[in-house]
Amino acid sequence: MLKLFEYNWQVRKDWLDWCDSVAEDELLKIRTGGPGSILYTLFHIVDVEYGWISMMQGKTFPPMPPSFKDYASVQKLRDYSASCHEGIAPFVYGWNSGMESLILDDQNESGELEQFQYGEVMRHVLAHEIHHIGQLSIWSREIGKQPVTANLIRRGLFDR
Repeated sequence: MLKLFEYNWQVRKDWLDWCDSVAEDELLKIRTGGPGSILYTLFHIVDVEYGWISMMQGKTFPPMPPSFKDYASVQKLRDYSASCHEGIAPFVYGWNSGMESLILDDQNESGELEQFQYGEVMRHVLAHEIHHIGQLSIWSREIGKQPVTANLIRRGLFDR
């Protein structure tokens, strides 16, 4: 599972670097088939990862979630991603099989209590980012740009 987190983090960095070569209006344009714009989708990926893993770490949240408008530039989003990564990476690197079945209590939008196993949450976070990266790839082609490779091979993750 660690290698998939490292993969997601590499791909996210590559997408943020990719954004440097795209006009800001294209990055902020609302698109079909996803949560919003290219930049908002990247923000959403970071926010969801940070939120779920922070809950498993027992961190409390501010009363209002972060607002995308505060991070609506490539550099601000890059900084936000780095800050969130710093807060969750020790937990991800410290993951062990004994954590799989720990229970996370979460209150859904209806105010009902839900329980999830930590292993399920970790895999959800991984799948969530991979899903949205696919959307970014489609949008990239729509604006005539080569997308970031989604290939796990040749990223050096398994170098000896």
